[in-house]
Amino acid sequence: MAEVTQFHNLLHTCISFIGAVLLLAIYYNITKRFKEVLEEGNSIKRVDKGLLYFSFGMLVWVVSGIWALCASYFTFEKTTTHQVGVNILSTVNNLFWLMALYYVHDAPKFIYRNEKNVKIIALIIVVVASITLLLSSLFGNEFYYGIKIAALPDVLLTTFLCFLMGVSFYRTFMYRDLKLVAFISVIAIVLLFVSQLSDVLIGFDNEFTNQLIRVVAKTSLISVFLVLATSWVIQLAHTPKPNEMKIQFLDWSLIKLTIPSKGIVNAKIDFGSKTTQYKNLLTFAYRRKFLEAEKQSIIVNSGGDIKSQTYVTRIIDNINSILNTEEEKLERKDLITFIGESKYRLRILPEHIIIDEALLEEYKQQL
Repeated sequence: MAEVTQFHNLLHTCISFIGAVLLLAIYYNITKRFKEVLEEGNSIKRVDKGLLYFSFGMLVWVVSGIWALCASYFTFEKTTTHQVGVNILSTVNNLFWLMALYYVHDAPKFIYRNEKNVKIIALIIVVVASITLLLSSLFGNEFYYGIKIAALPDVLLTTFLCFLMGVSFYRTFMYRDLKLVAFISVIAIVLLFVSQLSDVLIGFDNEFTNQLIRVVAKTSLISVFLVLATSWVIQLAHTPKPNEMKIQFLDWSLIKLTIPSKGIVNAKIDFGSKTTQYKNLLTFAYRRKFLEAEKQSIIVNSGGDIKSQTYVTRIIDNINSILNTEEEKLERKDLITFIGESKYRLRILPEHIIIDEALLEEYKQQL
């Protein structure tokens, strides 16, 4: 089955290289076309950095394919040197996937924008890689009770990252109403997980089946990355410009909102009993309009002005539910931008924010 393995390695290398180049091309296109949007408010360029790390991960696949071809050509596939190279490349790949998920909005909460947890997981990846290298030097490619001990830590870590990617992609595509792509992404990641089992379990020794699963899994995953990139481009293109949005606070719980690109023109929105969301929105507007630039943002965390991300999201959810918009729903990033370090700011220009004088005086008394 040497021909099957060689074919897989060549195909794997070529497909990964093409996918990485395409993602990098999209990345540079985004930075050129949407530079103004991305640099607005010095916000973190989470979309482009996510794409960049995904493309780097695929470039690692390219290197691993070349490494496998070299191992086959120079006949050192069964040596400890080859196994060490595989483990190092796997570690680098896992780190890139982790950094990419840090910028994915729909990733699990303990990953998205959580720098502390990402550093902890990155440290765990390095520790696992060190343990894997140690086991490789001690046990080599030997199997014990049907399990390759040296490969076990890396496979367990990859399983964890596959879980994170599956959850992130499923949420992202379901939110963007791409249900079919959401299911395909989960299937691709499950296949990616299954393709790792032959590295650690002795029962998965059908070379043709294993290589077929790997090709299908990685080709599908690269396609999912490209769809993800395309959906981000569309999302950026539909992000309202700050100078087109206007908001007027008429009374307690009542605002008038205008966002022409979203089909919202002088729409009156009554928050009713949802006073917490209204007050939070009014706080965003007050700081944006009356305070100095460095004081316009609000800290959103357990020790900040707003205690949870949920309260920020609910502002937009309530506006959507009151407007009853089905097609052009507002997203949180349309009105509120992330500055960094748990800080958020209203995107609407100060001159386009109007607050009723009596309402403003009552609000100031509560400060």
